[in-house]
Amino acid sequence: MSWDALANWGPDATRLERLTGGTVNDIWSVRIGGRLAVGRLGTRSDADLSWEAELLQHLDQSGVAVPVPIPTTDGRLFVGGLTVMAYMEGGPPRTAADWRRVAETLRDVHRHTAGWPQRPGWRSSTDLLQTDTGTRINLNVMPVEAVARCRAAWARLAGRPTSVVHGNPANGGNIRMTGDRVALIDWDEAHVDVPELDLVLPHNAGDLDPATLDIVGQASSAWEAAICWKDDYAVRRLAEVRPI
Repeated sequence: MSWDALANWGPDATRLERLTGGTVNDIWSVRIGGRLAVGRLGTRSDADLSWEAELLQHLDQSGVAVPVPIPTTDGRLFVGGLTVMAYMEGGPPRTAADWRRVAETLRDVHRHTAGWPQRPGWRSSTDLLQTDTGTRINLNVMPVEAVARCRAAWARLAGRPTSVVHGNPANGGNIRMTGDRVALIDWDEAHVDVPELDLVLPHNAGDLDPATLDIVGQASSAWEAAICWKDDYAVRRLAEVRPI
């Protein structure tokens, strides 16, 4: 795993400056063929990167604004853990109206990915009712009482349809808005789950009724607690999940 792989995008491919926001990956602005792009170097498996690349291409072809992978000179979409993606202009949502536009875009994602296969190695919230691990989640390291609270929250999602979820859209840093489009970036947490989990947004921009907002809000807090356990953020999110 090395930035030397950037040479596969052409002899003029150049790293420019490190970008903030990446916690798992090393992310830089790069220049490829004279145009600005974003390079992401990480340790995900080829199967995982292939799933993500196929998803982003599908969403792009469906009219959803996403950072499409830029192929190498020989047509590969990633090399040695390195992916190069289109640079997305814009800024984060700032108003309730902005967040409603984000919700509309998320619903487009969900509509276009119904029936999509699960990301390799990942589990949905309801899968974790029966299994203890999936990618970054390991329920075995959490207190028994915490696991019971999380599973009780996820059990309320049982039977709902699934699709791809972005996984972290309430973080405004993952949104790039312009006057005519909303782009979703940073698909590291994307997987197949209940789509309403993406719609727990500021200002209730997803327009969820009180009962649904309670169900998915609790399930979302439980997910964040489990995937980040045991940092301070995870402890705070677990505190939002009601005791049984």
